[in-house]
Amino acid sequence: MSDEPTLADRLAAFAVAAREKDLPDEVAASVRSRILDVLGICVAAATLDTSRAVRRLAAAQGGNQEATAIGVLPMLPATQAAFVNGVLAHSLDYDDTHLPSVLHPSASVVPAALAVAERAGSTGRDLVAAVAAGLEVTVRVGMAGYDRECGNSLFFENGQHATSICGALGSAVAAAVLLGADARGVRDALAISASMGSGILEANRTGGTVKRLHCGWAAQSGVTAALLAREGWTGPPTVLEGRFGFFQAWLHGPGIEAEIVEGLGETWSVPGIFFKPYPANHFTHAAVDAAAALRRRGLRPADVASAVLAVPHANVRTIGEPLEVKQRPETGYMAQFSGPYAVAAGLHGGSGLEVGLDDYTDELACDDERRALMARVTVVGSAECDAVFPRQLPAVLTVTAHDGSEWEEKVMTTRGGPDRPLTPEELQVKFGDNVEGLVGESVAAALSRSVGRIDELIDVRGLLEATREVDAFDH
Repeated sequence: MSDEPTLADRLAAFAVAAREKDLPDEVAASVRSRILDVLGICVAAATLDTSRAVRRLAAAQGGNQEATAIGVLPMLPATQAAFVNGVLAHSLDYDDTHLPSVLHPSASVVPAALAVAERAGSTGRDLVAAVAAGLEVTVRVGMAGYDRECGNSLFFENGQHATSICGALGSAVAAAVLLGADARGVRDALAISASMGSGILEANRTGGTVKRLHCGWAAQSGVTAALLAREGWTGPPTVLEGRFGFFQAWLHGPGIEAEIVEGLGETWSVPGIFFKPYPANHFTHAAVDAAAALRRRGLRPADVASAVLAVPHANVRTIGEPLEVKQRPETGYMAQFSGPYAVAAGLHGGSGLEVGLDDYTDELACDDERRALMARVTVVGSAECDAVFPRQLPAVLTVTAHDGSEWEEKVMTTRGGPDRPLTPEELQVKFGDNVEGLVGESVAAALSRSVGRIDELIDVRGLLEATREVDAFDH
């Protein structure tokens, strides 16, 4: 084997340096916002039946009381806390997205890092550094599978959920950094976790709640891998680029190594990760925006005779097929992956920043009026949208009204990204909406303040204590 550092060596050295040096201000600020965003989403997801199920499962395992799982009164082992919170973080499809890799990095990395930081009694500064390193690794490994020729992720083309597959690696790096590992230890944690990543995307198309598990599994895997590395387990140095390594296994060929190494430690991807303004699959957001714009121009749901939602061809499979399923979602969760429902939601208007959690309920998904409207919406591929996908997730909505008039709205940039960022005030609105009614106003304000100054905390233990009572049950 060559004496040249492997890709895993370089990522590990980068992660250790992130712990030992000061982060750029914009990176640290972005991480603080993402920690608060994830916590708000976890609280909002706590009352879901699937969330209660994983909390029961995790709590029944017993073990050392090391870290907080939201909604579980006793503390749990760090691996189990990471699992529970990772499931909650991804369960509402409200978690952030990196483009063009089309993965959701924070939903696994933040829960993994929080669990290990509590276990270790880490400083807030070290927690922020570990999250930053884990997010960057997740994004760069994901980008190694982005094919610029076809303009899409090869993970996605193969039906693989890059979010959880790459998120396991990023979670392992974050956990190892917090455990004080040197570069060799971080490399081993990353290499071990590469055998643990998993996730397929068929639930996006035809239903099922299993996708909610993916980020919990990734977070748990990352923490487990880091703990194993600390106990002396090792992984292959060429885990990414080797003949039987990560790239070959998942991408069926060489990954794009330049995406991992170019600008590593100098140019950060973290600040450019898109925050989600709406609790739905990101491919539907431009449809919400387009429909809402038509509503503000005077179009009413009852006016619609027919509508065509044009999106990138790659997105039709997720939000437009099978069309009969997308036009008649059976649950609020299925509605989150429906282009026709996004049009209906935007035309009706709702809560939050345009539409919110209250607009994706089982009752509204089955509402006769909305279903009648959805039946008049078709979803097609668009070359115009392909031209900017997946750096943006665009849509063009064309409506023919009953009076024969034509209405059109183009949304070519995605709200919540660098070109249309959410302001700090809007992120606070999102956090407030997510926790309203589940924690008291004073608790929410205190949590927001603590995360806002998290770099100053000498010990992060206690940061999440109040969240254990959200929809809590004792075991």
